[in-house]
Amino acid sequence: MPLYLTSLNSGSNGNCYYISNGTEAVLIDAGISCRETERRMIRLDLPIRNVKAIFITHEHTDHVRGAERLSRKYGIPVYITEATYARSRMNLESHQIRTFTAGVPVWVGNLSVHPFTKQHDASDPHSFIVSSDGITAGVFTDIGVACEQVTHHLNLCHAAFLEANFDEGMLENGHYPYFLKQRIRGMEGHLSNDQSLDLFISHRPDFMKLLVLSHLSAENNAPGLVHELFSKHANGTRIVVASRHVETEVFCIHEEPPAVQPYEDAASENITGFFHGSDSEI
Repeated sequence: MPLYLTSLNSGSNGNCYYISNGTEAVLIDAGISCRETERRMIRLDLPIRNVKAIFITHEHTDHVRGAERLSRKYGIPVYITEATYARSRMNLESHQIRTFTAGVPVWVGNLSVHPFTKQHDASDPHSFIVSSDGITAGVFTDIGVACEQVTHHLNLCHAAFLEANFDEGMLENGHYPYFLKQRIRGMEGHLSNDQSLDLFISHRPDFMKLLVLSHLSAENNAPGLVHELFSKHANGTRIVVASRHVETEVFCIHEEPPAVQPYEDAASENITGFFHGSDSEI
């Protein structure tokens, strides 16, 4: 069974990533409004009733803005650490709050959601990989440094949303004050294009099919620049840049069919392991 994924929005104005096995779905962060989340899912023909859980990476507004309303309206549980909830300013229904522990998978139907720690300027930041039937997709954004947890989990992914927040030259020569530049490029800030590229080249697995470059700065980066930079090193991985204004297409990630030895008496046999549909198949 394949995984389906899309970025509903990615950037400092809101982050929301959808991952599904076709039956159950989870949102990693809900940083755009409930109404805008609904609109974008409708445009993609994704039933919101399939969303069985929202997982929160950290408490910053661009990651939690729509979570409370979505949870109340649709009865969706929100998985969040106690420290993150305490700093989030959300007021969730108590019976819809779920906690998680780094390294301990959470099962949402047939989806396994695996949280792991990362470095970012938040109270208790985590990222997640989501797996089903041997296919794994991960969300790697808001990362100050590519620590061992990040590199290990990226190496497990068939598809990943990976932060490429800023171009070093654009940040250095831009109008941001010095303290903010230092915060962005610091050990608890964000990954630059070059840091992200090094992470991709050094730790992607051979079977990675899709990389969605995410959380680009509006002031200190450019989609075309990032796409060109990574495409030179794609080596068979499809490179997509997520937008801070609209949703991406829905990507379908599936296992390759096993290699079949040709036999004379099976020359006309049609062997396939691919899903056929309107989604982008990778």
